Formats: sequence, C-alpha cells, structure tokens
Amino acid sequence: MSWPDCRLNWSLYLNDHHRHVTTLPIALFTMIKIWSMKKNEDAAAKKKPKTSAAQIRVQKDLTELDLPSTMKTHFPDPADLLNFTLTITPDEGMYKGGAFLFSFAINTNYPHDPPKVKCTQTIYHPNVDLEGNVCLNILREDWKPVLNLNSVMVGLQYLFLEPNPDDPLNKEAALEMTKNRDQFIANVKQTMKGGYLKGTTYDNVISR
Repeated sequence: MSWPDCRLNWSLYLNDHHRHVTTLPIALFTMIKIWSMKKNEDAAAKKKPKTSAAQIRVQKDLTELDLPSTMKTHFPDPADLLNFTLTITPDEGMYKGGAFLFSFAINTNYPHDPPKVKCTQTIYHPNVDLEGNVCLNILREDWKPVLNLNSVMVGLQYLFLEPNPDDPLNKEAALEMTKNRDQFIANVKQTMKGGYLKGTTYDNVISR
C-alpha cells in the first residue's frame, strides 16, 4: 500500500472516531436534560396542594347558591374558597338601608364543622355582640352536615328581618327590644349612622 493511501485511510478512521466521540456527549446531555425536566415536573406536582374534601364540598355549595339581590359574596383571594365575605343589604325591616359585612372561615373538617361566621362591623343587634359574634342556632348546636352555605346565609339575612330577643348575645339590645320596641328601632337607626350609644361607638353601615 502506498503512503498516500495509508494516510487517506488513517484520516477516515480519525474522522469516524471523532464522530462517535462527539455524538456520545450530545446523547448523554439530552438524556440528562430530559431527566432533569422530569424531576422538576415531579417536584412541582408534589408542591401543588391537593384539593381537600372541604374544598370540594364548598365548591358544590357555592354552585348551588340561590341568593337574592340583597346578598353578595366576595372572595379576596379567588383561589381560596374557604375564606370569603358576605354583604347583606336588607330591603325591608328595621335594618333597611344598611350594608352588613360578615366574614366566613371554613376549616378542613367542613361540613362536619360549621363555618366560623363573624360580623366585621360593630352593630346594634340582639343576636350580634360587639365583637361580631353571631347567635344563630345552625351555626351552633343545630348544625348538621346536610346543611350548606346557602342555609347559613339565609339564616343571617333572617336575623335582620326578624331579630330574636329570646336568644341574645347583646342582652341590653334584646331587653330594649322586648320592653320598648319604638326606642329599640330608634337606637338601630341612630347606631347604623355611626352613632354613639351608652358608651359604645358603632360603625356607619349605611349602604352607599
């Protein structure tokens, strides 16, 4: 074999060897990249919170809401269905003209536990104390898992149409309602405007 032929064959060998050597890292890099992407996807899946039974039930309750125009819900964080507010604007009764805001906090044991409901304003009402706690039987001893959020919201609205002085949290307001209804109504109107009554300053809840 002549030298030129020998050099040509050796050159072909080197080129072929170089091709295999350079191909291997590329394939290995591709495999590592795919593995890394898969690992990131698995990590993201683990971080994503699972939908709880309470969230599923709340979603069902919300889709079944049948509220009148005098009641509106608001979700400060649309992704958090377990914490929201309800505004009630009675169009009749002694609390007509007011806008009353309630916070709802639902724990992960819902519907076995009732939602925690508080009035965020200081109002004059026999069934709501000055800290915003609400006296509604279905939020306490009469709660059952078959009840839903619609039941609670309707119950809250009814408290403004027919306050119940026989099961009070604000005993002073309940006593006034029982003894002197006209004075009680006058107190309601005064305090709804943000008035001062017997040592307490009430929030202005007049609907705007």
